[in-house]
Amino acid sequence: MSAADLSESDIDDLTPVELAAARGELPSWARAATKRREHMSRVAALMEHWAHELRLGEAEALRGAAVGWLHDVLRDEDHGLLIHEVGPNERDLPGPMLHGPAAATRLAGKVDPRVIQAIRYHTIGHPSLDLLGRALYLADYLEPGREFLPEWTEALRRRMPAGLDEVLVEVLGQRIRRLIEVRKPLRPETSAFWSSLVAQGLR
Repeated sequence: MSAADLSESDIDDLTPVELAAARGELPSWARAATKRREHMSRVAALMEHWAHELRLGEAEALRGAAVGWLHDVLRDEDHGLLIHEVGPNERDLPGPMLHGPAAATRLAGKVDPRVIQAIRYHTIGHPSLDLLGRALYLADYLEPGREFLPEWTEALRRRMPAGLDEVLVEVLGQRIRRLIEVRKPLRPETSAFWSSLVAQGLR
């Protein structure tokens, strides 16, 4: 089903920006090159598929597609420009990670608040992420175009979305281990995300 096939009540659940993004139509200020858009398309497809598998409804499936398209909408923008669009607690992020908070700032009031939160923290995680945000965190990492550990990520995709919680623990754990291996600091949001999963008893 496409955005054009939704009932009026379903459309009322989606903003115009979300409806456009679900069709792959990005804001005029988007800065995403062709290869980036191919990645965004794959993430959007995963998000929509998982929503259908979880029987979340058509509107939520399209919202998943929208967040998949929007999460990297500023990924290819100049980092020097983006740093002026993020909050004071985000200005110490590495340049390549500024695109999430900056896009969240530009989209504020134009999409569902859950979309904002998902996009803001899709690179580093956050304990406040709900199902939409956690799914985006995973889809961004597990989409089939990624070349990192392809057999492992394919196996994890096969466990999705039914095993989302367990897969999330594995992916976050792997990403934290990788940061430790290359001697990079852990963001407080990432540490808090991990602690929140442990506190929930997820393994």
